[in-house]
Amino acid sequence: MVTLPRRFTAPATAEPADIVLTRGTGLLSRLIRFFTRSVGEPRTKANHVGVIVEAGTPPQNAILVEALSRVKKHSLERYVDGKTQVAIYRATNLTNEEKTVIVKAANRYVGRPYGVFKMFLHLLDWTLQGTYWFRRLSRSDSYPICSWLVAHSYAKAGKYFGVDPGAASPDDIADFVEKSHHYVCIRGFRPLDE
Repeated sequence: MVTLPRRFTAPATAEPADIVLTRGTGLLSRLIRFFTRSVGEPRTKANHVGVIVEAGTPPQNAILVEALSRVKKHSLERYVDGKTQVAIYRATNLTNEEKTVIVKAANRYVGRPYGVFKMFLHLLDWTLQGTYWFRRLSRSDSYPICSWLVAHSYAKAGKYFGVDPGAASPDDIADFVEKSHHYVCIRGFRPLDE
C-alpha cells in the first residue's frame, strides 16, 4: 500500500467534499482575516471557505458551493484572477456515504440569501475575545455565511472542526484542517493560474 505524503502539490482532481479555502486581496477579505484572529494566534490565512460538490480536473473545473451574496454553485474557475490564493484540503476519514451526505447538505443551501446578520454576530463575539455568545443567538439555517455552510454540511456527516458549527469561521476551519492528521493539503495557498 502506498502512503501519500501529508502535503502534495499537483492534484489531477478536486473531489466532492473537498474544502476550498481562499485568501483574497480586497478590503473586505483583509477585514475578515483581521476580525477572525484571536489574541496571540498566528496571522489568519483564510477569509472564505466553500465545499466541492462535483469533481473537476484540473481543480478549477470542479464545482463548489459557497455563500456569497447568495449561496451559489459554480466552478472554481471564478478564482482564476491571478490575485486570490486558493487552498484545497481533503478529509481522509470520510466514507463515500459521508461524502454524499456533505454534498447533499451543501447543495440544499443553494439559492439562500447570505446571512449578513451572522457576520455582525461574529464581530460582536470577536470583541469578547472570540467567545461563542452572540453567535448562539442566530441558529437560523436560512441565512448562511460561508463557514456556517461548510461546518453545518460536515456536521450532517458527524464531522466537526473543533468548534460548534455555528461558531466556525474560515480561520477555525483552516486551522483545524492544517493541524488534523485526518486532512491532507491537496493544494497550498496560491493563485489557481499558477
